Amino acid sequence: MSSKQYHSIYFLGIGGIGMSALARFYRQDGVQVAGYDRTRTQLTIELEQEGINIHYQEDIQRIPINPDLVVYTPAIPANSIELDYVKQQAYPLIKRAELLGQLSSGKFTIAVAGTHGKTSITAMIAHLLHTAGIPITAFIGGIALNFNNNLVNEPESRVMIVEADEYDQSFLQLKPDIAVVSSMDADHLDIYNHHERLIASFNAFASGIKNGGVLVHKLGLPLDIKALSLTYSIDGHSDLRAVEVGVKEGKFAFTINGKAIDDLTVRWGVPGRHNIENALAAVAVARVLGIDSMLIERALASFAGVRRRFEYRINTPGMVFIDDYAHHPEELKACISAVRECYPGRWLTGIFQPHLFSRTRDFMDDFARSLELLDELILLDIYPARELPIDGVTSAVLLSKVKLDKKQLCAKHELLSLVRNISPKLLLTLGAGDIDQLVEPLQNTLSKA
Repeated sequence: MSSKQYHSIYFLGIGGIGMSALARFYRQDGVQVAGYDRTRTQLTIELEQEGINIHYQEDIQRIPINPDLVVYTPAIPANSIELDYVKQQAYPLIKRAELLGQLSSGKFTIAVAGTHGKTSITAMIAHLLHTAGIPITAFIGGIALNFNNNLVNEPESRVMIVEADEYDQSFLQLKPDIAVVSSMDADHLDIYNHHERLIASFNAFASGIKNGGVLVHKLGLPLDIKALSLTYSIDGHSDLRAVEVGVKEGKFAFTINGKAIDDLTVRWGVPGRHNIENALAAVAVARVLGIDSMLIERALASFAGVRRRFEYRINTPGMVFIDDYAHHPEELKACISAVRECYPGRWLTGIFQPHLFSRTRDFMDDFARSLELLDELILLDIYPARELPIDGVTSAVLLSKVKLDKKQLCAKHELLSLVRNISPKLLLTLGAGDIDQLVEPLQNTLSKA
C-alpha cells in the first residue's frame, strides 16, 4: 500500500523521535494520524499542534476504528493493553523499521548507521543536500536546528535520507544506495548478548547496499566490505581526512583533503573531534553525489547542529551550560573531552542520568572511567525506559566506582535546589532518558543566579 492509499494510521509510541517523524510525514501527506504515548513532552505537544490526536493513558476506546495501519515501536512493552487489542482485532500491524524500509524502497536512499554519531551525520547530510538544491526527504533521530524538525519533506523529493537504527536489527529493513557506518562499539548487549553479534549485524547492513552503491565508513572498522567504499578519519591514511585540527577563537578549525576533493578549510561552531569525524562522513556522501566543494564549504559553515547534541543552553562569559544526549561511555568521553578542549582549565560539573539498567550493568566500569573526566559529578537514578530493575545495578553502585572527590547522588526533584546552591560556572547535562525535561528548568534557575 502506498502512502496515498492510507486514510488512517495509528502510532503506538508516537512520541519517540523516529515514530514522530513518520507521523509527521503521513500527516503532511493528508493521512489521518493519531497515536498513544505514555508521556506528554514538548515533541508530542508540537505533534498535537500539527493536528495529530494523541492520548497518554492506554485506552482502547481511543484507538480509531479499523485503521488502515497500526505502527509500533520496540519500546512498547509486550503486555501493552493497546497492542494486545490491536492484535486481537487483527488490524494491519507493522514495526516502525519495516514501514521505513517500505517507504525508502522506491527512493534513492542514504542510510546512516553507527552506535554513535548517526543523528548528527544524518542532519549534516540533509543540510548539505538542501544547500545544494537537491529536494530531499529526511528522517532524523533528533531535531535538526537548521530545519527545527526531525523531518524534512521537500516537494519533488528525489533522495531519502534515513537514520538507520541498529537496535533490534532495525536497519536490516533498509537497502540503501549509499550507506554510512560511523562506529561499531559494543552497545545494546541486552539484544545482541555479545559485541561480535553486533559487528555481524553491521556487516549484514553493509552487505544490503544495492548493486553499484557505496559504503562510507570510518577508517579501521571491522567491516567485510563488498561494495565500493570511502573511508574517513582525522589524520589517518583514509580516502578523506581532516588535518590541522585546532580551536581558534572558540571554534574548531580544520582542513579536509583527500580523494576527489579540493582542500577545504572549515571553521565551525560545532565542538568536538567526534563532530569533525561526523562532518567527514557527510562530506564523503556529498562528494559521491557530485556536490561542488564550494557548496560543501558553505553548508558546513552554516550547519547549526542538532538539539541535545552539544547544545548550548547558556553561553555567557560568566556561565556556560551545555546539554548533550550522550548515554554510552564512549559518547560521554567524547563530549566531556570536547568541553575540556573548548574551556581548558575551567572547573567542569556534570549531571548524568544513566539510561537502561542493562547498559549500566554491561558498561559499569567504562561509565566510571568516562565520568572521572569531570571535576564534579551529580548522578541521577537510572532511567529504566523499557526495562525492569536488575539486582545490584544502581546509580549508587556506579557512583562508588567513580574516582572523584566531588560526587553525589541526587533525586530529580532535588536537582534544581542542589544546582542553585552549587552555582556552577561550567555545567554539562548528559543522558538519553527524561533528563531533557529538566534542562529548561535548569536553564531558568541558572539564568536567575
